[in-house]
Amino acid sequence: MSDLASHASFHAAEPQVRRITIADVTASLAQGWRDFLETPTQLFFLALIYPVVGLALGYVTAGRDLLTIVWPLVAGFALVGPIAALGIYEMSRRREQGLPVSVWNGMDVFRSAGLGSIIGVGLVLLLLLAAWLLAAEWIFRSTIGADHPASLGDLWRVATGTPEGYRLILIGNVVGFVFAVAALAVSVVSLPLLLERDVGTVAAIRTSIRAVATNPVPMAVWGLIVAGLLVLGSLPVLVGLAIVIPVLGHSTWHLYRRTLG
Repeated sequence: MSDLASHASFHAAEPQVRRITIADVTASLAQGWRDFLETPTQLFFLALIYPVVGLALGYVTAGRDLLTIVWPLVAGFALVGPIAALGIYEMSRRREQGLPVSVWNGMDVFRSAGLGSIIGVGLVLLLLLAAWLLAAEWIFRSTIGADHPASLGDLWRVATGTPEGYRLILIGNVVGFVFAVAALAVSVVSLPLLLERDVGTVAAIRTSIRAVATNPVPMAVWGLIVAGLLVLGSLPVLVGLAIVIPVLGHSTWHLYRRTLG
């Protein structure tokens, strides 16, 4: 009996998940855009994005063995994007409470009581990224072969002009979709929740998965919106991500609020 009571008490401590609609998703996106206009952060994210991109391009040009993971690495950014948006969640949280908000308030995440649990969720997302990169390399070797292309141009020609390349794209997109769904389920609610109260890494992830399972259609629409905006933001030499990431971060906070209350 005591075990049953403790089990019930444990689950009672986890937040209750609400049912939301697609209208909640679009409303959250609109609120996120308004938050961004109130405190633009694009210069901060430009300063963050370009050193990372420069280092990545340096590695790519240093050795052709890394060319095969260029696209998986860019696509894999979506898996760990919620980590980059943590400061944005904090800014939306402060605005919601009527507190002063500036770009530097994003650093308040490091003083959060739930920082340890947040790091735990971040490690899970990084493990997903590592697993995706390993899977992408295996898919490349299974479809194209062990020989690595000499340049990005050669890689593009192989991927878009050969039957092996078509299989690479098809299988890679299917497997990538599975990883994207896993990352969405793990992070869409857990990280905003931990900024507000530390329920622990496992409980936060479980709550996030319950939120996705309870609202599959709205969460699928949200996932498609995230993927579409990240692609659009990546097209002009990744410059658009300086706007897309903050807007999605603010919107995620409002979606969390509508989902858990």
